[in-house]
Amino acid sequence: MVDVGVCRAGVGGAGRLGAVVVRRAEGRDARRLTRMVRGSRAYEGRYAAMVEGYRVGPDYIEAHRVFVAVAMDAAGEARCGERVLGFYALVVEPAELDLMFVADQAQGYGIGRRLVEHMQGEARRLGIERVRVVSHPPAEGFYRSVGARPVGMVPANPPVVMWDRPELAFLVGSQGERE
Repeated sequence: MVDVGVCRAGVGGAGRLGAVVVRRAEGRDARRLTRMVRGSRAYEGRYAAMVEGYRVGPDYIEAHRVFVAVAMDAAGEARCGERVLGFYALVVEPAELDLMFVADQAQGYGIGRRLVEHMQGEARRLGIERVRVVSHPPAEGFYRSVGARPVGMVPANPPVVMWDRPELAFLVGSQGERE
């Protein structure tokens, strides 16, 4: 159990964080996911333009493999009205981790690592051997810490993305197991 006090902070369960369950996102999650993206401290200041007006809509959730992490109590019930602690979106063709966010108040408690592990399992189940990630520059260290390997840089794309971004890859399936 991890004490994160996330209900009072508006994210999950007050007091102790029970089991974290990852489930498939549904259209009803769209507004919560959009708020998480737009409100992320990682996109403040010079990075704000990248998420300004960004929307994770029900159509996006329907088109891609989007999963959310929620905190469960000891009885297996969602805490605090099932507040989402984080989410990711796996685009299947070509394979790419398109979005991954952990609520600011839930960072540092293994939610991101849990989402990456789930994404790798999902990719493996689908027969995907390599998942590309174009990282937000401040997130590169996290991705490397959970096994992504650098493969290059993606040049800036003004006017929204004014900086180069690290490109990484997760090796999953048989290729990732050999290395």
